Amino acid sequence: MFKHILIPTDGSTIALKAARAGIRFAAESGARVTVFHAIEQWRPAYISPDLASSRTFVDFDRLARERGAAEVAAVAKLAEAAGVPFASLVSKSGAPYEAIAEAARKRKCDLIWMASHGRRGVARVMMGSVTLKVLAHATVPVVVYR
Repeated sequence: MFKHILIPTDGSTIALKAARAGIRFAAESGARVTVFHAIEQWRPAYISPDLASSRTFVDFDRLARERGAAEVAAVAKLAEAAGVPFASLVSKSGAPYEAIAEAARKRKCDLIWMASHGRRGVARVMMGSVTLKVLAHATVPVVVYR
């Protein structure tokens, strides 16, 4: 059975629903969880002199880390209430799918449990599918919850 489950969260309602199900699964199987949030690195295409001289980048990074920590804490609270041992991780990355696969590898997780937003058509082409990319790059099984 699975012993360590990585549960990525992005703060969406769908991700929270998947996290609840993942925590129930972990409780039933005696697994521990690592709740994970990837902060996508922000790279503007153009930096104006006004922007470059401001604290915009520092403020953006701080706010992104605070938001990620809050999202992880919300899911960690669910794990704690269910009596599931957990660890929390927030990390900056170039691409969330790479960060998810890397976090699972580094934390020695044997399962990734994640949501699928179910985007179709133009939205999927424009935004891509983190879930599909995780499926392609992860070295452990991935449960996609919808």
